[in-house]
Amino acid sequence: MNDPRPVLVVTSLYDPTADVVIRELHDRDVPVVRLDSGDFPASLSVEAEITSHGVRGRISTPTRTADLSAVRSMYYRRPSGFAFPHLTEQDARFAVTQARYGLGGVLAALPDCLYVSHPHRIGDAEFKPAGLAAAVEAGFDVPPTLITSSPDAARGFVRRHGPAIYKPLHNPVYLVDGVSSVVKVAEVTADEIDDRVAGTAHLFQQLVPKAADVRVTVIGRRVFCVRIDSGLLDWRTDYSQLSYTPVEAPPGIEAGLHAYLDHFGLAFGAFDFCVGKDGRWWFLECNPSGQWYWLEPETGLPMCAALADLLERTT
Repeated sequence: MNDPRPVLVVTSLYDPTADVVIRELHDRDVPVVRLDSGDFPASLSVEAEITSHGVRGRISTPTRTADLSAVRSMYYRRPSGFAFPHLTEQDARFAVTQARYGLGGVLAALPDCLYVSHPHRIGDAEFKPAGLAAAVEAGFDVPPTLITSSPDAARGFVRRHGPAIYKPLHNPVYLVDGVSSVVKVAEVTADEIDDRVAGTAHLFQQLVPKAADVRVTVIGRRVFCVRIDSGLLDWRTDYSQLSYTPVEAPPGIEAGLHAYLDHFGLAFGAFDFCVGKDGRWWFLECNPSGQWYWLEPETGLPMCAALADLLERTT
């Protein structure tokens, strides 16, 4: 008899990556309850009691209900934010706070639930300075990096370590002429740095002359490495120029990947490395909620099945 305990998939309405995982789970007769926390409370409700046996109760969408004590795993992806547009600014701020710490707190406290990954651990890992420090601790090669709001410090760093690049510490979406855009990684010289740097924090990093990039997707204990050839500074700027090749990680890399994820308590990570001209792998970043599915049709690597195995808790 199949395990009746459901998998919770917490993400926004439009998430093609979550869609393929849900289809895989459905094909295995694994029950799934998909929800977007941003739908609370209009079309998502929660009833949770804190008992001597932990959290008990239910969470309900218009079509599904999950017993909170029976959730086997949670795939936490990219839910939308809470919004209360019908309230005044002050009341909306209060309501958002209560929703975050109420519903969010319940979702973070499910008994016997495997989180892929736990939302609090994802939040910790999204801080780029913490990720770079953890990468060094895990034994990865990390390019010299400066985080600063000082124009003088930035200019001095670029002069010492140039050529260098600027990259955002986090990348919110901007609307430019109605089109979603993000701040791109770009090469920078000392002469280009002016007093605007003093306006907020910035990240500068030595540019590693590279032969290629590698995206490493870690799902539980399984590791999938894909070399990306493009000739671009940032391969994410033009997917039409990319070619993909499955590769094996050099000695020591796989142990470092698991050490990094263990440091943050993550069950998933999308790692980016660049490969130097000498073949050395340099850590750039790890996205704890990164995209991965587009690589499966390109390479045949069974990443969707691996993630379904993890959520089904067969591995």
